[in-house]
Amino acid sequence: MRTLHRRTTAITGALALWVVAGGVWAQAAAPGASVDIYVCTDDQGRRITADRPIRECMDRPQRILNPDGSLRGIKNPPMTAQERAAKEAQERQAAEEAAAKAEAVRRDRNLLARYRNEDMHRAARESALDPVRLTMDLTETRLAQLRRERRALEEEARAPKNKDHAATLKLQLEANDAAAAAQRENTANQRTELDRINRIYDIELERLKRLWAGESAGSMGAIESPTYEALPVAPSRVSADRKPPAKK
Repeated sequence: MRTLHRRTTAITGALALWVVAGGVWAQAAAPGASVDIYVCTDDQGRRITADRPIRECMDRPQRILNPDGSLRGIKNPPMTAQERAAKEAQERQAAEEAAAKAEAVRRDRNLLARYRNEDMHRAARESALDPVRLTMDLTETRLAQLRRERRALEEEARAPKNKDHAATLKLQLEANDAAAAAQRENTANQRTELDRINRIYDIELERLKRLWAGESAGSMGAIESPTYEALPVAPSRVSADRKPPAKK
């Protein structure tokens, strides 16, 4: 009985070892299983092959091969600080260019939605120019009034009643000069504003003509100047006459 027991135990152990070994072999030979092969040449010119990333080549690219020797990919070394900065700058530039492209598309579509033809655009231009022209007319009216007042002051100053009267007239003439200078500056600013608005609408019209002809939105790149709605007309300063400080 003891002999039979020992034989049974030995057979059972052998069967268990055979099953384990068979399972390991089956796993190694399973279809689809792959082993990466890393290949590189170190700084001494030695060709090194391993089944994992090669420590001696961490500062250079390592080729990753399939078991049949074909190239699977490249493992690049970590980037230096300069390389990371250059890559980030490149990514920022690409993002800015994409944002500019999207903005150009949006603006072009807004232009097409706002103006269906040249007459509509011309009417919008005139509407934008009208407030500036009105301000210029009011400024010119104020300048004419100041010129009349100056002539009267000059006439009165030819024969002042006394010294105090002469001093008062002198201050009034200086105030008149300051007010007239402020109005002339206002006129110059409004002329600049007229030119600015006309330039904006000229740019829009040139772009609209190409869009109406069939060019796609955004294909012409960034718009040279903001649309008029983003640039309100400067407020009028007709009533803001400058006055010189009072003399002691």
